[in-house]
Amino acid sequence: MSNDAFDLVVIGGGPGGYVAAIRAAQLGDRVACVESRATLGGTCLNVGCIPSKALLQSSEIYHEAVSGLAVHGINTGKIVLDLAAMMKRKDKVVSDLTGGIAFLFKKNKIEHVQGKGRLIDAHTVRVDGPSGARTLTAKRVLIATGSEVAPLPGVTIDEKRIVSSTGALCLASVPKTLVVVGAGYIGLEMGSVWSRLGAKVTVVEYLDRITPGMDGETAKQLQRVLTKQGLVFKLGTRVVSAQTTSSGVTFKVAPAKGGEEQELAADVVLVAIGRRPFTEGLGLDALGIACDKAGRIVVDQAFATNVADVYAIGDVVAGPMLAHKASEDGVACVDMMHGHYGHVDYDQVPGVVYTWPEVAAVGKTEEQLKDAGVAYRVGKFPFTAVSRAKVNGDTDGMIKVLADATTDRVLGVHIIGPDAGTLIHEAVLCLAFGGSAEDIARTCHAHPTLAEGLKEAALAVGGAAIHV
Repeated sequence: MSNDAFDLVVIGGGPGGYVAAIRAAQLGDRVACVESRATLGGTCLNVGCIPSKALLQSSEIYHEAVSGLAVHGINTGKIVLDLAAMMKRKDKVVSDLTGGIAFLFKKNKIEHVQGKGRLIDAHTVRVDGPSGARTLTAKRVLIATGSEVAPLPGVTIDEKRIVSSTGALCLASVPKTLVVVGAGYIGLEMGSVWSRLGAKVTVVEYLDRITPGMDGETAKQLQRVLTKQGLVFKLGTRVVSAQTTSSGVTFKVAPAKGGEEQELAADVVLVAIGRRPFTEGLGLDALGIACDKAGRIVVDQAFATNVADVYAIGDVVAGPMLAHKASEDGVACVDMMHGHYGHVDYDQVPGVVYTWPEVAAVGKTEEQLKDAGVAYRVGKFPFTAVSRAKVNGDTDGMIKVLADATTDRVLGVHIIGPDAGTLIHEAVLCLAFGGSAEDIARTCHAHPTLAEGLKEAALAVGGAAIHV
């Protein structure tokens, strides 16, 4: 092969693209990964999942130091926030992890081609980068360009006063007032960060509930907990307009169902109403690659588009817009390219909101089961009755198990509580193997651990919970 000829060219170096590239290299392909950033990892590692979790961790520690240590008999002097040091730590975490991917590329002999990729035809990719243009040829092309922030009509993001999640990760100071537009995962996580650090946070949401798509009862509990923490919610409210001033942002809101407008002011406004597939400049139209009404590339079960030898994964195709889903897509897609088995069941992809307490879920919600006419039983167990949660001082929340009324097969698990994002994976495994609530209930769980709550919730499906 020439230096510009590859078995696989991946466009996009995020959690879907870089994982797919590594898997393809493991299977013997000569691989190039086209990424516009100088660093790999995509939105997730550079300006998404990783830096946000670093700030969530730091802000939780700060909040604990300010208000949670005295009860443990630990008395400190005045706690002073050094935001610059916190940001520096966040940046180092990002640098370490993106550097780790670069090492993996070198180890697997994958070429990172920096620049923006565009399909000339099914086997040719033009890359416009810092060093000029380069044309790559490939037996197959995999599109993994991810997603971008969904715009809000009437509001211009400048990443200074009106920011996206990217700007919210690097504010130079703690705003006195922060308005978050959108009560989804990203908005609530970033709102929690700046609330803990001292900002007065108001969340504006068009719908009459937070976290659309989440189990309704769990969402209500999360809203109560976050309200107790100081966040203010304006639900059923739409943003009419926003205008920056020298000192902040003035914007108008109105009831979503119609009504009188109200003017609000904030130092910073975070627009977090969701994300949309990023396919601009890829040349999809010229090749006739089919997309749906939401702008997602249409693929079959092997992640193949309607154009032979062109594939797509991650946020640019249907399914939850989550980093781990994209990675699973990438591995399954490449495995099937090589004649191996590959499959991703989107009903078994866990979702996590990294507030504190965390919220995690897998499978169906009660609302979905009711809409589908499925008969089910519910088992619930509160963290107030979990010994380890009591010891840790983290008793907000509960665990809910939904099981088929006839077969007892677990259909969904929803957790709001400490380390929910870790606890959910026992439930994911149960769903993957078609397990029942009784399977979880009869499995020995160590004491005292938070995981005992899941056992008790599973027992509660059959009315046999012990500790309530």
